[in-house]
Amino acid sequence: MKALINRKTIIIASASFLIALIAFVSVNAFNNSGPVTGFANTVTRPIRSLASSVARTFGDIYSAIYRYEELERQNEELKNTVARMLYDYREAAEVAEENDRLRSLLEFRMRHERYSEVQASFTGWTGDNWTDTFTINRGYANSNIAQGMGVATESGILIGQVLTVEATSSVIITVLDTRFSASVFIGGETLEDSDGTALVKGDFTQMRNGLMILDFIDDSVVINQGSYIVTSGRGGIFPSGLTVGEVVRVYPHTSGIGRFATVRPSSPLDALSEVYIILGTDDVDDREDPRQQENVEDDDGQID
Repeated sequence: MKALINRKTIIIASASFLIALIAFVSVNAFNNSGPVTGFANTVTRPIRSLASSVARTFGDIYSAIYRYEELERQNEELKNTVARMLYDYREAAEVAEENDRLRSLLEFRMRHERYSEVQASFTGWTGDNWTDTFTINRGYANSNIAQGMGVATESGILIGQVLTVEATSSVIITVLDTRFSASVFIGGETLEDSDGTALVKGDFTQMRNGLMILDFIDDSVVINQGSYIVTSGRGGIFPSGLTVGEVVRVYPHTSGIGRFATVRPSSPLDALSEVYIILGTDDVDDREDPRQQENVEDDDGQID
């Protein structure tokens, strides 16, 4: 048994020595890899090619992962930059809006020095298909508000009139409500500068279209689409010069006598956030009898 093992060992060793010798001689004799090495290269070329391809693939994958992570990092930085810019823009816009609001309020107070006002926040609509009203957070317990007072924006646009007053809230009728009416000038803030006078009022049919009616227009009055109307100040409820709206279209009365027009309010009523209640003048002697004003409360609690 030992003789058999020794014989196999001798054969294997001899073969290995022979192969190594041939490889050495072929490399030195032919100055290249030799036939054995060439054969080995030929046999292993597909494997080496596959290994090289796999290595390149893994290299590409690694590069792609690195680039993706880099792009992701850059994208996150850009998101943060955009977020900061949007925040700064919103802050700047809010400051600009507040400045505009305060400037408008100052101009309003300068134009109407004899009148005082109180700020109120819009809390919700209370109207229905027949009325157009909203509520504010001011009442007799936290302000000097009273029925019949005018309601405007800080820029001097007429919104409506106080209808009812509770302890800490009040109901306001808008200029679209059928219970609202006001004497106005057409195309100017004074009688001398205007084209004439008329009466603007809410109308049930036009209320659904977001419009008012301008009526009792004198035949000599020049009025066209785009003409603007402002309060005349008659009656003492509304200061003169409050912007009311713009004429949309002029129509002849069905009777054939006189004209009327539709008017669009100058302020979008559905965008209200805060309003100003015009408390009136401190000079009592300038106030007219309430029954001579344009809009007063009658015996059944309605505003005429």
